[in-house]
Amino acid sequence: MNYPTPNSRTGGFRNPPLPTLDSRTSVFSAERLLFTPTTPESDAIPAIFAFPNEYTVGITSLGYQVVWATLAMRADVDVRRLFTDISEPLPRQPELVGFSCSWELDYVNILSLLESISIPIHTSDRTDSDPLVFGGGPVLTANPEPFAEFFDVILLGDGENLLGNFISAYKQVRTADRKTKLHHLAQVPGIYIPSLYEVTYEDPTGCIQSIKPIAPDIPHQIEKQTYRGNTLSASTVVTEKAAWENIFMVEVVRSCPEMCRFCLASYLTLPFRTASLEGSLIPAIERGLTVTNRIGLLGASVTQHPEFNDLLAYLSQPKYDDVRLSIASVRTNTVTVELAQTLAKRDTRSLTIAVESGSERLRQIINKKLHNDEIVQAAVNAKAGGLSSLKLYGMVGIPGEEPEDLEETVKMMRSLKKAAPGLRLTLGCSTFVPKAHTPFQWYGVNPQAEKRLQYLQKHLKPQGIDFRPESYNWSVIQALISRGDRRLSRLLELTRNYGDSLGSYRRAFKELRGQIPDLEFYVFRNWSHEQVLPWSHLQAPLSQATLLKHLAVSVSRES
Repeated sequence: MNYPTPNSRTGGFRNPPLPTLDSRTSVFSAERLLFTPTTPESDAIPAIFAFPNEYTVGITSLGYQVVWATLAMRADVDVRRLFTDISEPLPRQPELVGFSCSWELDYVNILSLLESISIPIHTSDRTDSDPLVFGGGPVLTANPEPFAEFFDVILLGDGENLLGNFISAYKQVRTADRKTKLHHLAQVPGIYIPSLYEVTYEDPTGCIQSIKPIAPDIPHQIEKQTYRGNTLSASTVVTEKAAWENIFMVEVVRSCPEMCRFCLASYLTLPFRTASLEGSLIPAIERGLTVTNRIGLLGASVTQHPEFNDLLAYLSQPKYDDVRLSIASVRTNTVTVELAQTLAKRDTRSLTIAVESGSERLRQIINKKLHNDEIVQAAVNAKAGGLSSLKLYGMVGIPGEEPEDLEETVKMMRSLKKAAPGLRLTLGCSTFVPKAHTPFQWYGVNPQAEKRLQYLQKHLKPQGIDFRPESYNWSVIQALISRGDRRLSRLLELTRNYGDSLGSYRRAFKELRGQIPDLEFYVFRNWSHEQVLPWSHLQAPLSQATLLKHLAVSVSRES
């Protein structure tokens, strides 16, 4: 189930603290609901919907909010929430336990939460008396295989239609045994039952040989479900306890039309969809303003909504002078003086743009349709409109990157500082991580990436530019899980006991030497276009043939 989530992460909690009744009441009583929960029927399905992190993080996830509210508005489901630090009163015998998964390393908390409510962490150990454990979200939709041993059911795609189909199908076999339930659910489009697929390997440390269903009536491929309506998501709850305090979030667009070759947010969620201004955005904002004056406009490319200027004009009305407005990352060439002025008047001091690199050659390779003069103009416009800072997102280790490209990034940042003196510049920089269902899924992590982050740090800090590199070690772990197959489940269990560090993963690989492929195989190696990928049986919006065509265009631009 894919919905937007805040771009942040916190560490795991191996032993979730038990909240007192007073603290639980305080947290949940602070919530202002924008929907009316339904009183469950006497025979409603007892369910738990969990977010594998603290409440303050989980309740800020728009995806989690929407799925919870959808279930809470059904009379045939009695749903209770569970976080690592707090929960609502939980059913003693739940039939369904669901997880919304936004960050790879939260698997640690998934296992701990299952244990905390006495559910075996392995699907093979669960009996008819145990609930079905299901999950959704961007991590599981992209590549659920490293977690296949832990989930009975995985929902691939958008929750708008998928969630209702899942509940309806479950009700048809509610009193059946576990095997019958899973077999029946596997017939529903977008529902993936990992245990019904057999994976074979060339050898224990080699590539995947095949992925096949264990029965003839189980589909060979599971197709991600895509919602194509023009009414997108909006917050169902506002609270001062959220990481984004008292914010009402509105999804303006879904996916991104730019299709940068590494970008999971674009490729996995295609096609690009926009919310109706009159039918979705304005009614949602007006609803949100009844409980808060802080509005967040979400989407991978918010300013590319065809009626974005009309939306800004609507929010610029004098009656909304007290509204605080936040906008997610915007397309660089849409940063106008007018946009900056509107944001400055609405208590926003900074704007975020994704440029990836200062090298025009490298941006061509990744299909980033952007020129340096547009980046400079965005900085000039941001300052002229009254903003005090500009944050740029960059990346190192992009396939095709050369040392000269890093020099171009330094030159670009210097030119921005010169063109917009006084504007605070921040460059947040990550390491390229291959993601499933993108044209760059066959590339490995560049082992020189850490040194390249250090190069940028050395040359930008003396210029007075705030350089914020993302942890290289975290990128390696992220790549491991992003490209992993179900052999990784044993490794994940080991590292859970060792701690969330790259050293812990290396220790686990050493223990499993000869039983699974090594770290090099999963993280750094460029994979063959002919090999079976861990997610080859999961159909995303574009076929592998189309992804290879996009990749070929990028390769042709390297020279």
